[in-house]
Amino acid sequence: MVKFIDRKIFPVVALLAMLATLAAMALIFFYAPVEQTMGIVQKIFYVHVPSAMASYAGFTVTAVCSLIYLFSPREHWDHGAVAGAELGLFYCVFVLISGPLWAYKAWGTAWTWDPQLTATFILFLLYGGYVLLRQFGGSSKRLKKIAAVLGVIAFVDIPLIHYSVRIWGGLHPVVEREGGGGLATEMSQVFGVSMLAFLLMFATLLWLRFRVRWREAELDRLYLEVEDLARVRGI
Repeated sequence: MVKFIDRKIFPVVALLAMLATLAAMALIFFYAPVEQTMGIVQKIFYVHVPSAMASYAGFTVTAVCSLIYLFSPREHWDHGAVAGAELGLFYCVFVLISGPLWAYKAWGTAWTWDPQLTATFILFLLYGGYVLLRQFGGSSKRLKKIAAVLGVIAFVDIPLIHYSVRIWGGLHPVVEREGGGGLATEMSQVFGVSMLAFLLMFATLLWLRFRVRWREAELDRLYLEVEDLARVRGI
């Protein structure tokens, strides 16, 4: 299955990701209209929101793989959970960088403790803790299960982020959700292409990171086997 994905599916997805990214960049700069109120700064929207979706996708992978690992502790589920968290955290950092740049123009300040911003920052801390735990906590099965529980519990914050504007209000804009103003046709088209590009790129990077963890685990296993063999032979 892994070889089939590597040889048949991955090259196609990677090529589509590259083409979609180039198309998205061209559309953002040369096709999407300049918003009347905020000007060209509004174009951050086309990378900010897709980054948030890619971040959610990564943490969803972590939560699903972690939940399965708790009931069926196989290494490939653990590799998938860690890869999803690392990639989700990468995109989450991009969200927390691009958001304040946009907010400074829209609100006059780079950061407010808006409910959605606060919930996003909490998500960053939760999965940041998960990644640090996996990076420096060792590789025992007990630690992996503890991390899996954290990966599942932390996911609860994602629905809170999505519905925080509706529940608690705040300054964060809504577009397609209830209460949002919607997008112009050109903006909607560019946003769709950008979303597709980010998700394809996410899928590409996720598989690459999964394969790296898979190979690292194999090398560790071979290293332990060599050590045991050397010990038996008295080398």
